Amino acid sequence: MDEKRSARTDRTEVTALQERIGYQFRDPLLLEEALTHPSLGHETQRRHFDNQRLEFLGDAVLQLVITEQLFRQFAGEAEGQLTKLRSRLVSRDALRRHAIALELGGFLMLGRGEEASGGRQRSSTLADAFEALIGAIYLDSDLETARQFILQQAAAELEQIKRQPTDVNPKGQLQELLQAISPSSPVYEVVAQSGPEHAKHFVVRAVWEGMSLGEGSGRSKKEAETAAAAEAMQQQRWKKPSDEIAASAD
Repeated sequence: MDEKRSARTDRTEVTALQERIGYQFRDPLLLEEALTHPSLGHETQRRHFDNQRLEFLGDAVLQLVITEQLFRQFAGEAEGQLTKLRSRLVSRDALRRHAIALELGGFLMLGRGEEASGGRQRSSTLADAFEALIGAIYLDSDLETARQFILQQAAAELEQIKRQPTDVNPKGQLQELLQAISPSSPVYEVVAQSGPEHAKHFVVRAVWEGMSLGEGSGRSKKEAETAAAAEAMQQQRWKKPSDEIAASAD
């Protein structure tokens, strides 16, 4: 067996992860499969031992559990709104956040190339691993156990959409507000970017008719733009006299 692969699946590591997720596997090989990235299978020539099939299964289980939960929780909502709510809960970014909360990246078994290119932090890798973990729990137990795990991980998001069922879109809100004043749309300028290719950090400024409305940062330009728009909505500098704007921007 590959030395790196063996090292990543020692008993201490497996126990630590099972304690973290709150589930004890009867078949540890299912957990190992869920944590095995396809890149390692290519290197070891074990092309059928990776987490892609479990990811496929886990995605279906996740969709079913979240769909049923929303159906019950939002009994008065139409199909279109339920679909929007579900997309928020099963988006790649949401799954990445769950994987990060479980520190799943530290337990993944990757090929050397994937490891060197920052695979442990890659959003798609983390999201796929989280779905594969769901698939593994489902196969090792039953739907009810998988349901309990999913709803536990999604508890904060479910509570948030209960309080705020309409998705917040700061960029759209900002544009709508400003275009009611002037035909001009806000633009987003990248002020700075840093970090390696797989872990970039961006700082973006929202500008409208030469006025700096707010700045935001994030791991992608989109995330930074959203943060800048949110600050702009909070500050509402277009309503202030020019001297106050200059002072608040300093």
